[in-house]
Amino acid sequence: MKPKQLLFLHIFYWAMFLVGTIIVPAFVYKKGYIAFKLTYLLTSFVCFYFNYFFIVPRFFDIKKLYKAIAGFSISVTCFVVIRYFTEEIFLPHFFGIRNYPEGTEFGYYFFDNIYNSVTSIFISTVFCLFKIYSSLDAERLQLVEEKKNAELKALKTQINPHFIFNTLNNIYSLVYQKSEKALPAIEELGQLLRYSTKDLEEDFISLDKEIGYIDSLIELEKLRLRNPELILVKKNIKHPHLNISPMLLVPFVENAFKHGDLRGKGFELKISDQNKVLHFYLLNFKKDKMKDSVSGIGIQNVKKRLEILYPKHELSIKDSETEFIVDLKIDLNDE
Repeated sequence: MKPKQLLFLHIFYWAMFLVGTIIVPAFVYKKGYIAFKLTYLLTSFVCFYFNYFFIVPRFFDIKKLYKAIAGFSISVTCFVVIRYFTEEIFLPHFFGIRNYPEGTEFGYYFFDNIYNSVTSIFISTVFCLFKIYSSLDAERLQLVEEKKNAELKALKTQINPHFIFNTLNNIYSLVYQKSEKALPAIEELGQLLRYSTKDLEEDFISLDKEIGYIDSLIELEKLRLRNPELILVKKNIKHPHLNISPMLLVPFVENAFKHGDLRGKGFELKISDQNKVLHFYLLNFKKDKMKDSVSGIGIQNVKKRLEILYPKHELSIKDSETEFIVDLKIDLNDE
């Protein structure tokens, strides 16, 4: 329950209490009786918030019922003592009126007023529990949010080193072969590192940045391929400024380069965003010796991030002996 809603409940309760205790009796009962209704109202108000701010937070414990009973008894006693002082000591001394006949014993007065105190004490307890559990729920939601953010950061940092490791291996191979492609590869890697380091700090980036990262990755990987024309990429992007979580699509492309048969078959990549629904399709052929699953750590991390950020996404992964197909749809309308 939100603070404004709780405040409204307090105002509503006391408005109803005021109508039933003061306003209506003012037109029905004699003046002296109204004085006792006023003392009843003031006593209820004081004990209501004494119970609300001090008793319930300190005594209410669902696992220790005796503490709750003790706290309730303290609040009731407080109500009776305050009302007894005002109605049987203060008013008779200064105004010559009393609520009970003179000589009424305190024990009788106490038990007769237990019923009168219960309503305010009970509602005060309920309101306080609303406040306590609302606060606990808010703290729980905050902890869940902090945990989610921490997990997302951890998952993103797991993806980036994986890409760096693979790319450095490729560059090492080019340098070892004294290939002319080595320097362009180093330059591409430098650009990608600057690009990824900056964008990984953001919760969301534009779709064109994510696709641009993929384009740079593909161009970098093509430097080591004999038949780069086998890498087929088709893009139909109409909403480049839509937001998406960074490094969400890249692991699938990395996986295709790592495990795919790039010498004789390559892979096919299609990306579109019709009606602001991102459709990512990737087909790559496995190497002949690659008979086990090729879904590595990077893809497992992406699955977790998709579950957290896009719970309504559609992800289909078909892993056969010869092909690995990723078919992903994400509605980016609300991002």
